[in-house]
Amino acid sequence: MELRVLQYFLAVSREQNISSAAESLHLSQPTLSTQLKALEQELGKQLLIRGTKGSRKVLLTEEGMLLRKRAEEILELVRMTESEISLSNEVIAGDVYIGTGESDMIRIFARAAKNIQEKHPDIHYHILSGNAAFVQEHLDRGLIDFGVVYGPVDANVYSSIKVPIHDTWGVLMRKDSPLAQKEQIQPQDLWDKPLILSAQKTDTWPMSNWLGQDIAKLNVVATYNLVFNASLLVEEGLGYAICFDKLINVSGDSNLCFRPLSPKMEAKASIIWKRYQLFSKAADCFLQELERELLQSSNP
Repeated sequence: MELRVLQYFLAVSREQNISSAAESLHLSQPTLSTQLKALEQELGKQLLIRGTKGSRKVLLTEEGMLLRKRAEEILELVRMTESEISLSNEVIAGDVYIGTGESDMIRIFARAAKNIQEKHPDIHYHILSGNAAFVQEHLDRGLIDFGVVYGPVDANVYSSIKVPIHDTWGVLMRKDSPLAQKEQIQPQDLWDKPLILSAQKTDTWPMSNWLGQDIAKLNVVATYNLVFNASLLVEEGLGYAICFDKLINVSGDSNLCFRPLSPKMEAKASIIWKRYQLFSKAADCFLQELERELLQSSNP
C-alpha cells in the first residue's frame, strides 16, 4: 500500500462522497475511483459500499473501518517522523494559509508567527478573511491550511484546537449616542434603534436569541462584512453596529465607543484543519508553535 493511496482512502471516508473527496484532493473522480478499486483488489476485500443510484453517499465496510483506523495511525506516525527530522536542522520555508473572520484572536496567530520568524524567516503567512461558510469551503478545497470557526466542530471531518480567548459581543456607537450613557446594553435597548448587523448572520446566529425579537421586525438599516466599514457607517450616524470588541479603536480622539451586552455574550472559537491532512513543513512548524502559544494563553 502506498501512503498516497491511504490518504485518498481517508479523504473518501471523511467526505463520504467520492466526488467531494476527489475535489479536495485535486483529482478527477475517475482517477480516484480507479485508485480505490486497485486498493480493494490489492487487499482482496471490499472497503467501500458505493451509494445506490439515488444516493452518492459512500459508507465503509467493516474492513474499511479497520483500514481507516490503521491508516490514521500510519499517517500520523509519518507526519511525526517527518516533523522530527525536518525540524532538526533543515531550513524550513514555504507558505501558510489561514482563513478567519475578524477577531482579536488573530493576535495568537501573530505571536506564533513572530516566535518562529527568527529561526525560519522564509515562512510566509497569508490571511484570508470571510465567514464560516467561506472558511469551510476553502479548507475543504485545500486552499487554506487552517481555519477559525465558531460553534461545534465535526470531529469526523476536522481536527481542532479550542481557543482559550473568547470574543465579546457588544454595540459600537457614537459617543454622543443616547445609549452611550449606559454601561451595558440590554436587548430592549435596541428594539427601536437603527441597527447595523453582520451580513454573515444565519438562523443559528447567537444574537437572534439574545435580541429576543425576530430580526425581520427590527430596524436593520445596513449589513456589513468588514467591521471597519461598519465603523464608518456608525461614525456617520447611520446606526448602531453589533460586533465583537477590540476590533475598532475607541480610545483617544475617537468619537466612537463600545458597550458590552447584558446578559453577556461571548463567542468561542476553534482552529480547525482537515483530518488526515499531510501538512507542508512550514504549516507543520507553524501548527506546533501555535499549539504552544495556545497552551501559554490558557495558562497565563
